Amino acid sequence: MTAPAVTAPRSGVFDELAVLHDLKHYLPAQAPLKDFVHHNSLHAFQQRPFYEALRTASGILGYSTSLTLEEFRRRYAQGEINPDILMRLIREQAGDQVEHWTELVLQAQLDPFPPARIGQLRALWKKDRQLDLDSRVHPGLFRILCSYLDQGIAIWNFPHAELGFLNALRALEQNSLTSLFRGERARQWLQQEDLSIPRLLAELVADERLYARYLFDQQFAHPGWSGIVAVIEQQPDTLIDQRRISLHDLILFELLLELDALDEHFPHGWLPLSAPEALYEDLLAEVPETPLHQVLALWQEAFEWSFYDPVLTALQHQNPEQNALTEKSFQGLFCIDDRIGSFRQHLEQLDAQCETFGTPGFFGVEFYFQPEHSKSFTKVCPGPITPKYLIKEQGSLNKLQSEPHLHKQSHQLLGGLLITQTLGFWSAVKLGFNLFKPSLTPATASSFRHMDHLAQLTIENRAQGDREQGLQIGFTLNEMTLRAEGLLKSIGLIRDFAPLVYIVGHGASSLNNPYYAAYDCGACCGRPGSVNARVISYILNHPEVRKQLAEKGIEIPDSTRFIGALHDTTRDEVVFYDETGLSQAQQAQHARTAAIFQEALDLNAKERARRFELTNSLQPPKQVHDAVKRRSVSLFEPRPELNHATNALCIVGRRALTRKVFLDRRAFLNSYDYRIDPNGDLLTNILRPAAPVTGGINLEYFFSRVDNQKLGAGSKLPHNVMGLIGVANGNDGDLRTGLPSQMIEIHNPIRMMIIVEHFPEVIEAAIQRHEPTHEWFRNSWINLVSIHPETHALFRLHQGHFVPYEPLTTQIDKASNLERLFETRTEDLPVYTLN
Repeated sequence: MTAPAVTAPRSGVFDELAVLHDLKHYLPAQAPLKDFVHHNSLHAFQQRPFYEALRTASGILGYSTSLTLEEFRRRYAQGEINPDILMRLIREQAGDQVEHWTELVLQAQLDPFPPARIGQLRALWKKDRQLDLDSRVHPGLFRILCSYLDQGIAIWNFPHAELGFLNALRALEQNSLTSLFRGERARQWLQQEDLSIPRLLAELVADERLYARYLFDQQFAHPGWSGIVAVIEQQPDTLIDQRRISLHDLILFELLLELDALDEHFPHGWLPLSAPEALYEDLLAEVPETPLHQVLALWQEAFEWSFYDPVLTALQHQNPEQNALTEKSFQGLFCIDDRIGSFRQHLEQLDAQCETFGTPGFFGVEFYFQPEHSKSFTKVCPGPITPKYLIKEQGSLNKLQSEPHLHKQSHQLLGGLLITQTLGFWSAVKLGFNLFKPSLTPATASSFRHMDHLAQLTIENRAQGDREQGLQIGFTLNEMTLRAEGLLKSIGLIRDFAPLVYIVGHGASSLNNPYYAAYDCGACCGRPGSVNARVISYILNHPEVRKQLAEKGIEIPDSTRFIGALHDTTRDEVVFYDETGLSQAQQAQHARTAAIFQEALDLNAKERARRFELTNSLQPPKQVHDAVKRRSVSLFEPRPELNHATNALCIVGRRALTRKVFLDRRAFLNSYDYRIDPNGDLLTNILRPAAPVTGGINLEYFFSRVDNQKLGAGSKLPHNVMGLIGVANGNDGDLRTGLPSQMIEIHNPIRMMIIVEHFPEVIEAAIQRHEPTHEWFRNSWINLVSIHPETHALFRLHQGHFVPYEPLTTQIDKASNLERLFETRTEDLPVYTLN
């Protein structure tokens, strides 16, 4: 049977390139697991104002984009939403119709949203033809995609993978005794070099005006797989073992599978799909606003400002000048990460003379890192940056450990039989032992294994032309000085250096957790910040760098020593690097400081443990810490760490502004001193990464919380890792995007508020210098508030300009014992000022 000749559809209606472009724009853009970095789940709508984007995404793609009306009203009844703030917002919106709008918000029964547009056309196969095309096509399609993209789970490589996806399938068909298809027609069409999407669509769909809508329905029936293909097509280096694949080729193959399924189901022939006139509407047309949209937006604002308002009151009443330190016992530079804020606060409570700073955890040094014996290297700086430098590990004494029963021989007939009867029995014993006494194993993803702390790093470029794979090995002296100056000025540390300055990166450990990259440092592209901490410490200790810094007005005393470190935020453990070379006095002080670090880690573990249902957080801190460490490596623990759950704030200013305010691990803290940046140039450089990084984290938690099935990943308990690139439910499911329920179940969907200590006109100019940054604030994906550094007056960015803001909160409670505070309840704690 030969493939029939198909008349090409008339031109001028279906624009294939435009549709493919739109699909890539709207599909999820989540990277493979190894590079999992948080991002705005609705990035495709970010050019729109926030509430317009929510309405559009919901109406077109069927996403739930906020809490329900019933849940908002329940939270209001429980006191989580401040009635005064809600009424202020109603008055601002309603004008002279306050009573009408109050009834709409609090009591009225509002019409629900109409059905989402996506999927309606393709659903006609099931409704009118009694054929579930998804169940016929998806299992085979997903298995083939996973096999082709596999990064190491499969024992055998996909045949002819080097030819590209579609050509590999053609070669497979030509050289196999069996076929990917049930019928002969699809098999013959696959071999045609001039096969095109319009030709196949003409067979499936009766009217060309429906082609674009059909393709959107088709690809959004499995947005995870389609999204990962679009990402790999645009960024092939996201895979270590690279594959050539495109969304175009995926669609071609899926259309062939659909034709094949239809031929089998209707052996006597079938007609293309037709649709009622209503489905001829442009899928991406504007979504009309309804009263329910307006009411939900009001509730969302009231929910957010009920949290923001007391925070702003507490910060407004701080006096940074009075809170500033005159003498410093030691200083610490930490990542801005919201999980680190509590650790910094415990250090400051234990040692009132220590000074801490927050800065993105790559510490201003951007490079690729190649561990010794590794064939590839990884980026350890923010995702949008493309480094030109390579840092290599040399002299590592670490040997990779392995689990004996996790061996490729176990997949062979004789080897599998032997291993099952020997090591298999021991594996069962270890599994039972792990239930009662979890411990670190070679299978644990440990942040401390990212780098051998005794190995040497090629930090300094000592010979011009020293390059590898197009990357310069290390930094030149001038390049090191430039990065050191940028780091120190950005956080305001240009004088009064303590004898010991710790630079502490962070990472995480977990077992049986495919989302491990999401727990490491986002500023290091989902890796631990250990290498970055060592590199910048080396640079700041370099005598020649210090000479050049002195010429720029930054004098670091000879008695000051920088020490790199890594904080594992899951286990609450810290390891220090390059401690040799300290003077006797410095060694003694370092020992005292290390003891303070340990006590702070115990307290931090206790603070975190109040959220863990199976951990008794009423015990003394050290006992709680031991339980947290056991918990972190339990094979049966789906919540090794709650990561960024509850994040809601990013504060850019002097530490003295927040040092005496308890924010319950909800704030990213970026140090910044407005006094050395009168024009806001440094502020622009801070907000450029702060907006997408903190905003991306916040919005992925936001949308995974309000729609955990479509924008999140559902429960992680049924997840299987697919080809080391993503997770799916079972063996034949779509790749899940977003975050699983175990990461977001305690999170309240509140947008990030960035609070900056500077004059409002300077902040406004700073965000306008960079359009992508300005878009975040202009369209209200992030809220922005200015704290006037002299008057402490508050200004809120509203419709592109700062306007005065007067908090309604008048009283903030005080707390004197943080440890007792953690024992009061497991829910979110209110804002406190600290004695």
